[in-house]
Amino acid sequence: MRCPFCAHDNSQVKDSRPSEDGTSIRRRRQCEGCGARFTTFERVQLRDLTVVKRDGKREPFDREKLRRAIGHSTRKRDVTAERVDQLVSGVQRQLETQGDEVTSVQIGEAVMAGLKTIDHVAYIRFASIYRDFTDPADFAEIAERVEKEGVPANQDKLL
Repeated sequence: MRCPFCAHDNSQVKDSRPSEDGTSIRRRRQCEGCGARFTTFERVQLRDLTVVKRDGKREPFDREKLRRAIGHSTRKRDVTAERVDQLVSGVQRQLETQGDEVTSVQIGEAVMAGLKTIDHVAYIRFASIYRDFTDPADFAEIAERVEKEGVPANQDKLL
């Protein structure tokens, strides 16, 4: 593993343990060149995913981009970073079972389904961007629909 500080090619694993949600392994490493310590995460990847955007462009699936998008929706809400990571892992596993190419629509729908079980406000925030709300009535409509369906049954429910 290349050192992020000095770009030396070799590092030594000092500690290795599973993450809290069990979907990755956290490794503490020490650079053999400069002695700096850093952390890496290892995750299972079933396949390389390609995202087909609405305009037809293709790009590699970016887990961090998905995490940031969900993070914007959950900002200042009672949703932990671990819960966001669980949602991202669940969405990624779901997408990997669908094939090598997934559409941005499939990703958006999977995220919305997950957010709906976690936090209704985060769900509405994400929907406002994903569905491109242009009118206050769009917010009222989705809020009314969410209110009819009730409060998330179990906010700690795993995907």
